[in-house]
Order: sequence, then structure tokens, then C-alpha cells
Amino acid sequence: MDSKRYLIPLSGLALAACGNVAQEKPNIIYVFPDQFRNQSLGFWNEEEYSGAVKWQADPVHTPNLNAFADEAAVLSRAMSNCPLSSPYRGIFLSGMYPERSGITLNCMALRPESTLNPDAVCISDVFAANGYSCGYIGKLHAETPMKNDPANPGHYVSDRDPEWDAYTPPERRHGFSYWYSYGTFDVHKDPHYWDTEGVRHDPHEYSVKHETDRAIEFLKNENGERKEGAPFFLALAYNPPHSPYESLDDCMEEDYALYRDMGYSELYVRPNADTTLSKAPSARYYFANVTGVDREFGRLLAELERLGLEKNTIVVFTSDHGETMCSQGTLDPKNSIYTESFNVPFLIRYPDRIRHRVDSTLLSAVDIMPTMLALAGLEKAIPESAEGRNLAPVLLENGEECGIPEAVLYIRNMDGEKDADGIVSGFFPAARGIKTDRYTMEIAIDRDKELQSVMIFDDWNDPYQMRNISYQENQELFAGLCDVLREKLEEADDIWYREGILDKLSLNMALLKK
Repeated sequence: MDSKRYLIPLSGLALAACGNVAQEKPNIIYVFPDQFRNQSLGFWNEEEYSGAVKWQADPVHTPNLNAFADEAAVLSRAMSNCPLSSPYRGIFLSGMYPERSGITLNCMALRPESTLNPDAVCISDVFAANGYSCGYIGKLHAETPMKNDPANPGHYVSDRDPEWDAYTPPERRHGFSYWYSYGTFDVHKDPHYWDTEGVRHDPHEYSVKHETDRAIEFLKNENGERKEGAPFFLALAYNPPHSPYESLDDCMEEDYALYRDMGYSELYVRPNADTTLSKAPSARYYFANVTGVDREFGRLLAELERLGLEKNTIVVFTSDHGETMCSQGTLDPKNSIYTESFNVPFLIRYPDRIRHRVDSTLLSAVDIMPTMLALAGLEKAIPESAEGRNLAPVLLENGEECGIPEAVLYIRNMDGEKDADGIVSGFFPAARGIKTDRYTMEIAIDRDKELQSVMIFDDWNDPYQMRNISYQENQELFAGLCDVLREKLEEADDIWYREGILDKLSLNMALLKK
């Protein structure tokens, strides 16, 4: 932990005093669509928000999220420490960095070691142990596929080779008593799910709508989805706007119609976007799914209000990682330190407790578990295994001191060794980096653990990260950022710290300069 402390001035105590009145435990709804980039929120173009990010928002239709932002704390610098689907989910659920959560790479059959540690104390375990009814709806993608298909024991859930999808048995659900989920299956209009009893459902409709219907059923509790009278924790994991985004098979036509006639100059407002890439037509379908998510999120909020639950329910809207969408000349939508991939939405509404504002606090994915537990009054139940900070005092502005981060750690892993059958053993720590108040830095190594590249961006003066600052010509800046990175690596007990990778690189770079 860094030595800096955060102290709210006395003016912030009035709000805290109101919040000290005894209340029942709050409900929590945690909504995290996959691959939803922070730039795809229309409100960032509004005067109140635009100065916080210094970049232009995508030309998206997000009326419900815009309205929600006006009632929420909007964190402009929430970062996904390891911006990939599976590693993020491991971090969110367990509160631990990938090496301890067990998920270092995206989960699939050829990576059997990358799977959520069954012994991890997850956020849902803690909520369940403290009287909450916990529900999970949508994409999990946190376990290696196993040959445990309920309808066909001893086999994977499909004959895809290699298998990515997975069924999660009850003993691996970490306190979630209501289950309507799958591993990973990217067919947005023909999804499937396994319910609490292991029965497969094939609804043949747009997944975001169907999952919202199920979430509303959970809220209404018409069929005993949750314990009557108990607070609830609901995780809602939409797959869109994750790929595919290539045709009307991948989104709703009503949403696509909003973008159908827009040319590239209208779709791509970021000057770092390369519209000559083969991926360029995808923007229309991606934005269509952004709008589809917005519509269903609005429907969920409307039902929450209709049921009279909104005042005592914490609602979070975020994502596991972003989407580059032709920025930086890369076809890879994620797994990079570029802001389009690394920076994620994070909007949190807690009526009468968290005031509306744009907040520039650096939030790591690893901070989410302890922060959410503390917001629910369960600070003493935060497990010792949690590696992030409890930033609830910052969100609540309750006058308590709180250690706030000076930087966020970035992690990029790749496959480790492969055997003759392609089975992956371990992982290769390809890059590490940091995001500070002003700068973003990534250091990448090759398979011999020699320096491959260094990227440094001044996010204040270069918000689109178009000018890589030379580390060789700016040695004082580079040395200072390396010091911060070294602290974050030690704090996370990262493999780069344990093996002294950064220090060896620093020595080699110093020798090269002589």
C-alpha cells in the first residue's frame, strides 16, 4: 500500500451523518456487459463530464445510461488490471490478482490450469454467509471446461474443439443460490443457459433481453428465485457488445438502424482510429449492441423502481474490459494497455448515500470486492485474501481516512509452454505496466525475458495516446515510473517482482545507455 491517505473535509460529514441512521442491508445489482468500452457512453460529450476525460465519446445512443449517470458517481478512471474476460472475472469474484485467483489466461479446454480457484473466498461467498440471496445470470467464463455436461455425463457441453463453453456445477458456484449461466458462447440471438438445477435452456432470442427478463423475475421473486425478506446480490453478465459484430445476426435491427447510414467519419471520432482495417465495418454492429444493452439496462432500472426497491439498492454498471475498435491500428479488441482496452465504465448509484459526481479516483478491478462488501456494511467480513483496497469511504465521503492508490497495475499474460497436444502449462508474463494520475506505461518482454518494448503516454496532453514518449530520451520520467511500477509489483507479489524481472531489465537498459 502507498503511504498517502485520503481525508474528506468536514463539509462531507453531513452526508455521512445522514447515512449513519440504522438501515437494513442494501441490495446490490452488479451489471457488467462484456467488452463495453468507456468511450461508448454518450454522456461523456456533455459539459459536466467531458472535461474529466479530455476525449470525445463515440456517437452512441445511450439515453438510459446517460440518465443513470446523472444519479450516480461516475468514475472516470476505473481500470481493468488484466483486460481479458476470464482474468477480470477472477479478480472481481475473488478480490485477488490473477496468480492467486487461479485465472491467469482466458479459460478454455487447452488451458486447464487457468480456472477459478475452488477454495477462493469469493464476494458471493461472503454475501451468502451474511444472509444475502445471491444470483448469477449470464456469461461466467471463469472456469476451464470440464467433461460434466448434465445431459451427457463424461462429455463437454458441446463438440467444439477446443471447447470454450462450460457448465458450472453447484459445488463451484461460490454462494450463488440462483443460477442461470453458461461459460462462453458467442451467439447473441441464440444463447443457452444452465439453471440452478442444471437444466439447459435455449430461448432463441436476443441474450440481453432474455437475461434482463430473468433478472426482473429475480427482482419480483415470483417463483422463489431468492429468499423472501433477505437482501440480495445479483450479478448480471451480458455478453454483448462482445464480438461477433459482423451482421444483423449479431444485434437487434432496431438498434442497427440508428447507425446503418453513418459513414466512417461519423462513426470513428477518435483520431487514433484506422478505418482501413478490415474490422472497420464492425462499429455499426458494436454500437447497435451498446444501444441494446442500454435499453435493457433501462428496463431493469424501471422495474426496480416499480417494485419500490431503488432506494435501498446499490446499482453498478461496469465492464470487464474495453474494445479498441480500430484505435491504435490493432485488430485485438482487448488485452492491451491502450485506454480503449484498459479503461472501463464504472457508474455506481446508492440513493442518499453516494452523491452524484464525476470522480477521478483510480479504481482497480481488485478494489471492487472489498469496496462493495464495505458499502454493504460488511467491512469486517472482507476476507484476508482480498488484495485490493476498500474505497468505500471515498465513494461515501464519510470522513474516514482511506488509503487511495497512486497507480493501477496492468498485467498482460500469454500462454506458457505447450505440449504435443497443444495443452498449455503455466503462463508467460509478457508485459506489466501502470496507470498513474498523468501517465500510462507498459514494459513488454520477449520469451527470453529481454526487453521488447516500452510505451509511455502523457494522458493529460495526449488523451488519444498517439505519441509514445521515448524512455531513452526521458530517463528521469522513466525512472520515476519504474519506481511506481516496482511498488505495485511488490504490493501484488507479482511474478515480475518475485523473479526480479523489472530490475534485471533496468540494469540492462542502464548498460545500453553507457
